[in-house]
Amino acid sequence: MAIDQPSPFALPSGTLDLFVEARGDVGAVRKVNEDSLLAAAPVFLVADGMGGHAKGDAASQAVVQVFAEHIAPGVLTTPEQVLDAIHSANDAVRDLSTVGDSGTAVAGTTLTGVALVDAGPDEEGESYRWMVFNVGDSRVYGWDGRVLRQQSVDHSAVQEMVDAGLISAEDAEQHPERNVITRALGAEDSVDVDVWLNQPREYGTYLVCSDGLSKELERSEISAIFARHEAQGDFTGIADELVEAALEAGGSDNVSVVVVRAVTP
Repeated sequence: MAIDQPSPFALPSGTLDLFVEARGDVGAVRKVNEDSLLAAAPVFLVADGMGGHAKGDAASQAVVQVFAEHIAPGVLTTPEQVLDAIHSANDAVRDLSTVGDSGTAVAGTTLTGVALVDAGPDEEGESYRWMVFNVGDSRVYGWDGRVLRQQSVDHSAVQEMVDAGLISAEDAEQHPERNVITRALGAEDSVDVDVWLNQPREYGTYLVCSDGLSKELERSEISAIFARHEAQGDFTGIADELVEAALEAGGSDNVSVVVVRAVTP
């Protein structure tokens, strides 16, 4: 899905033009796409069902369904409503777990995304923020026109090693345990979610993606694609280009991408 025409989004102080692109692909190796995405203001998210676990595709789909039911479309939501949707989504994924002769088959999924929320007026009187939220190792990046920065923090075994100073961030990208995640929806009765509130002026564009993109492409490679589109003054087709680049790099996993660019008229 690519939109080269803006979708006006009403704010208390005016209007925001949103340009949104989204694409998912099963990849070159997997037979089932366990990723699901939602790209409808005010929420833009990706859920990556856990491969090797029961009903990974159903788990990620349940997240999208819960958000669609909890968040009103086309208007600002609130941080509290987003958190309520996340916890309700965790309950929905937990309900998919099944008990058999060999024990409990736990359904699980990552969840990451951004939402336009009303967080109260700042010193300039502007009340809306970009709320970044994350559980697992799917990622949110912010593009400020020059630099691509990771906004979320991976909940993974290798990230814990990086934080402890045991390995470098570069080594983490190639570590054999880089697919081992430490948090996921459905894993426990309650879910611990990371949240950040960004000022509107910090980043004009956000990239939300599953690890099918971030594990195939270095951040520098993703950044180069954004920089080229920035230089051309045209972001149309960037989601397709990112997915195609991941497939060309191997496509070893499902890959999902949401790109949302906000412009004040």
